Amino acid sequence: MEFGVLGPVVAWDDAGQLVALKGPRHRAVLARLIVARGRVVPATRLVDDLWPDPPDGALSAVRTFVAALRRSLEPDRAPRSKPRLLVTEGPGYALRTDAVDGWRFEEAVEAGEYETALGLWRGPAYADFADEPWVQGERARLTELRLLAVERLASARVTAGQAAAAVAELDAHVTDHPWREEGWRLLALALYQSGRQGDALAVLRRARAMLVAQLGLDPGPALARLEEDILNQAAHLQPASVWSATAAAYQRTAGTRAQLESTVGLLRSLAVTGELAEVRRHRLAAITAAEELGDADLVARVIGAYDVPAIWTRSDDEAQAAAIVRAAERVLPTQDHPTMRARLLATIALESRGSSAARPLEAAREAEQIARTLDDPSVLAFALNGVFIQSCREPGQSVVRDGIGAELIALAERHALPAYEILGHLIRLQSACAVADYVAADNHSAAADDLAARHDSPLVGVFTRWYDALRTDTPDAYLSAAAQHPATAMPGLDAGLLTLALTTQAIRHGTPLPEPDRGPHAPDRHHGSHTPHRHHDPHRPRANLDPLTSRGDLDPHTAYIHPGPHTPDPSPGLFLELHWTLIARAARTRGDDETLARARAVLAPAAAEQAGGQSGLLTLGPIADYL
Repeated sequence: MEFGVLGPVVAWDDAGQLVALKGPRHRAVLARLIVARGRVVPATRLVDDLWPDPPDGALSAVRTFVAALRRSLEPDRAPRSKPRLLVTEGPGYALRTDAVDGWRFEEAVEAGEYETALGLWRGPAYADFADEPWVQGERARLTELRLLAVERLASARVTAGQAAAAVAELDAHVTDHPWREEGWRLLALALYQSGRQGDALAVLRRARAMLVAQLGLDPGPALARLEEDILNQAAHLQPASVWSATAAAYQRTAGTRAQLESTVGLLRSLAVTGELAEVRRHRLAAITAAEELGDADLVARVIGAYDVPAIWTRSDDEAQAAAIVRAAERVLPTQDHPTMRARLLATIALESRGSSAARPLEAAREAEQIARTLDDPSVLAFALNGVFIQSCREPGQSVVRDGIGAELIALAERHALPAYEILGHLIRLQSACAVADYVAADNHSAAADDLAARHDSPLVGVFTRWYDALRTDTPDAYLSAAAQHPATAMPGLDAGLLTLALTTQAIRHGTPLPEPDRGPHAPDRHHGSHTPHRHHDPHRPRANLDPLTSRGDLDPHTAYIHPGPHTPDPSPGLFLELHWTLIARAARTRGDDETLARARAVLAPAAAEQAGGQSGLLTLGPIADYL
């Protein structure tokens, strides 16, 4: 059970659903107990706080409110058993919980995690009790912390060279809180660093006029100094200079261990911008360097801190991923703390994409089991990502993945985890495509794009543009999708996907494949990582998997069947159903009854789904049509 006070007072159950708290006095009792922070509030005090002029029977009414709250907060509690949350102690009541968004907000501000803190804010604190004397001090304190967080987040963005992104929020901030000199200073600085010197000076003049007219005060020394520095175009106001100076100071003062851990944080930020090849190279180097220092705890932190959400179920660099898994397995026995163990296990699950071995699935399940015992939403999100990656071992699991996506979205919305909120929407987009629910898929695509625009995640557009091509369903749409995205360093997207998409589109519509030389962005003539048998013995002969160059009497779309006596199983992944469907189609065409029977048995749980739709990128149509 979690409680929210950053806005109207609410409670959420373990599934993230709002709990019915009945009337306003029930919520007032809950709010009053939250304000007490675990201390006992006498029943008589509750009476005085709830009624300016208590009526007869007020004490009895309070007991009734408490009893109703207990039923709402612990619906599964056995009759006459002691409550765990809203307890009776001596003459009053207390709420025994740490799960209050206002308290997490305070912790995040203290830790310097300002964006996370502000993401928890749903509206004015204790919004439905704004006039109650017993909450005034708490409301004022939380409000002040929020204003401080807004200014510190803006300062961090300006320092990091993201001044333009901070301008709009700071402008709204000083409009709503014109007495905040730090807000005015940051707005003027952000405008100057965005190349708007005239606007920066105008803001400083506006601040001066407001402070004199409304408060009878001259601007403080910080505003006066900034105005002088802007007029003189002081070098230290340039963001690049600030970044370079900070980085140089950090290199001079921070030890090797601190620098290694900081590197992982930078790599996480770099990953969402699409520089994946660079990220992979430096990430493995950081792990290797940590191991060379002989510090197992440091190695565990360096490995476990890289919790970048992953939607692609095929490994981008199998050799490097295997090296990371080996390092995680080496250090795992040395770690007793559940948080670190969960992070290492989730890493093993994520880095073992496309594996059919038992260990990655076991690691994913254990990571989730541990994470659900912790009060750390980021660890749970990381673990759920591992469960998603390992959910593609057998056909027909789109409903399971949709549940994972829904939980990620709910978790991320409550705890301000935008990267995982994006992941949840992409997972649900895929799951909706698996059952041809394109209205839902459209909504999740739009939500993912909106979040990506607000949180600088350009890679999201790669997936949503391919989804748009699926919806348009023409060869030109797929050619355009392939042409629009830059090289992502994800082989599953950069090599073979266009060929696979055009193949499935041609099969579904019974049309010829485009000629190999069609247009400036022609198909690359091979299936790359989408070759169904690529993970098997490379020395074993296999069929020609180049449908764009297949000619003659042989159907160019049936090249997926293995020419030998036994067709190997495709590797796990979002194209598992597609590959099995293509194998079934080829087996039927070639009269291979044994392979066809095996494909039918494997695909039976997914008979109501769309082949390939599980990827959200392309579709071969209903699986049932091929069985």
